[in-house]
Amino acid sequence: TAEEVATEQVKVEEQQRVLGIIPNFYVVYDHNAEPLTAKLKFRLAFRTSIDPVTIFGVGVLAAINQAGDTPNYGQGWGAYGQRYGAAAADGISDIMIGGAILPSLLHQDPRYFYQGEGTTKSRTLHALSSPFVCRGDNGRLQPNYSTIGGDLASAALANVYYPASDRGVRQTFDTVLINTAERMFTALAQEFIMGKLTSHGKPKN
Repeated sequence: TAEEVATEQVKVEEQQRVLGIIPNFYVVYDHNAEPLTAKLKFRLAFRTSIDPVTIFGVGVLAAINQAGDTPNYGQGWGAYGQRYGAAAADGISDIMIGGAILPSLLHQDPRYFYQGEGTTKSRTLHALSSPFVCRGDNGRLQPNYSTIGGDLASAALANVYYPASDRGVRQTFDTVLINTAERMFTALAQEFIMGKLTSHGKPKN
């Protein structure tokens, strides 16, 4: 069945790693990939969230934030623990809302579909537009409400646990803009660099 095929495709995606280490689960190299069921969307989000490399990455990000003294938790191991918790909450809320909950409700695919062919311009436009345009479960392109909504909801949720000096409407929208810029940069890297460095599910060309 289509669901069984999609399940097998997700199993392949769960083995995709840049340089054999960094998870690259949310990239599709098969242009005719089956749409994900809600169950598979949650599975992929959960698998990404609990990956050891993801957990290690949160620790590194918390250390960077500690050095930059942001968010304004102060210094010391207690502050580092707060920054680690905040970074973990940011990541988990974003991936669960934007990668599972909203895509399931809106019937959208949260993955990046690698183009891998055509002119450099068309591939660049494809990558840069990915935070704003996605593939629906019906196979058609549509506004990427899931990613935009996920980033916005995650940034708004951070107001619950961030220090007062790091809360507010401006900070929320600044975070969304930063996340969008990061997604565009990552998509460009996926299209031109990471595909060549990813083990399993490599581009056909």
